[in-house]
This record gives sequence, structure tokens and C-alpha cells, in this order.
Amino acid sequence: MSAMPEFPKPPFPPQSQTLPGSSAAMDPQPDYGEHSYKGSGRLKDKVAVITGADSGIGRAVALAYAREGAHVVVAYLSEEQDARETQRLVEAAGRRCVLFAGDIGSADTCRKLIRIAVDSFGRIDILVNNAAHQMTFEGIDEIPDEEWERTLAVNISAMFYLTKAAVPHMKPGSAIINTASVNADNPSPELLAYATTKGAIQNFTGGLAQLLAEKGIRANTVAPGPVWTPLIPASMPMEKVQHFGEQYPMKRPAQPVELAGVYVMLAETGASYVSGATVAVTGGKPII
Repeated sequence: MSAMPEFPKPPFPPQSQTLPGSSAAMDPQPDYGEHSYKGSGRLKDKVAVITGADSGIGRAVALAYAREGAHVVVAYLSEEQDARETQRLVEAAGRRCVLFAGDIGSADTCRKLIRIAVDSFGRIDILVNNAAHQMTFEGIDEIPDEEWERTLAVNISAMFYLTKAAVPHMKPGSAIINTASVNADNPSPELLAYATTKGAIQNFTGGLAQLLAEKGIRANTVAPGPVWTPLIPASMPMEKVQHFGEQYPMKRPAQPVELAGVYVMLAETGASYVSGATVAVTGGKPII
């Protein structure tokens, strides 16, 4: 049996980025599973669309899916360098990778993404709604109207538009996986807009699972705790970044690779009776 890997613990070096952030600029570098994730054909020849797959959780999921045999459409905002690295990892696993750059805060962009995926592969078997926007504010009076609207557009409205467009191209056995957060149940006051959308995602998924059951399409939510991704140094004060994840029972944030297996499990046919569920990946902190 292999030993439990050692993952980095805070305090981390002082660092700050502008949104949307770059994986290459992070210290320590996130672990996406490049050297550790081994596939076994669990998603052979499936087609997956993953938003926010240039880095963070999305890249780890794209890499795991490719090593499990899936072709991947990588959707991202503008992080070209990070997206190319994800593409390299997917193609190194022998799978096809289509890149799509665009702002999914727009309904038209969401529909274009699904159209390109279908034009490229003829169908969609897995939709991972993972992209997110967040910013930290100490008081409600500090949150600009535009920031509130932007967070809702990217985090929850895009999920609706993408799902609505994708479902007609999904056959029985397909899966939709939405990334929520521990904030859905334990909202951080400094992340008011973000936490609000994460609660909405959990509710949306629960209703969606019931709505799509007759079509044989499953919908589930993953609720991560703190994860070491570019969004963290790009959206939080430097002091919080240095001590990110320290307050959780494992005394550290998750690395992206630590979530990949959950997304694989929820996508594979072996999870055929798992729908409407929220799977917490929170380093020992219960979701209440």
C-alpha cells in the first residue's frame, strides 16, 4: 500500500494576483495529479465539457477524466497559457482536447460552448459546471452592484444556460456535476455573493436531479472546502492566503488532485443510482 502523500501546509509565502489568476505564478504549485493520478478506463470514450478547466479543480478533473479515457472540452475565460497546459496534459493521455475561450456570464457564450462541443464530438456525456467568480468584501456596503451581478451570472446563471443547452445532447446514463462549496451550508460573510450562489447551486442541483430522472440523466454536487487554486491569491487578502485552510481539521487546503476522484466517481456508470447528492470534500469539517 502506498504511503499517504505529503501535501503543503500553511503558512504559504506572501502572494497576490489579479483575477482570474495564473497557476504558474502560485507558490507552492498546485498538485493536479500529473505524477500521481492513474486511470483505469472508467470513462472510456466519454465526452466531457468542463468549465473553468484551465487550472484549479477543473484542470485536475480534466486530467483525471482524460486518464480514465474521456475526451474533454476545456472552457475558460482568458487564461490561455494555463488552458494550453491543461490541453497538453489531456493530449498526453491520448485523448482529444478542444479549447473554448469565452465569458460564460453571457447566455449566448454558454450556448456557443455547447454547440462547439456537439460539433466536435457529436454528443455530451458529462457536463461539469465548475467555473466560478469570487471576491472578498468586509461589508455589504463595499459590494458594488456590478460585482453582485457578475458573481450570479458566472456562478449560477451560466449553470442554467449550459445545462439547458446540453441536455438535448445527453443520452440516458449521462451525468451533470456542479461545483458548489462548503459555503453553501456554512456561508463566509466576507464571501456573501459567492456563498449565496453556492447555496443556489446546491438547490438547483437537487431540483434538476428530480427533473431529469426520467431521462436517465443524473445531477450531483461537489462541495469543496478550501482548495489551493489561482482563485485564492487572486481574490483574497494576502494575510488570508498565507494561512488559507489552516482552520480546517487537516490544517491545510486541499490540492486539486484530491477532488478529482469524486468527480470521476460521480461521472461513471457505476454511480447510476447517485443523483441529487452533495458530496463534501472538506478535510474533516462536517457540512451541517
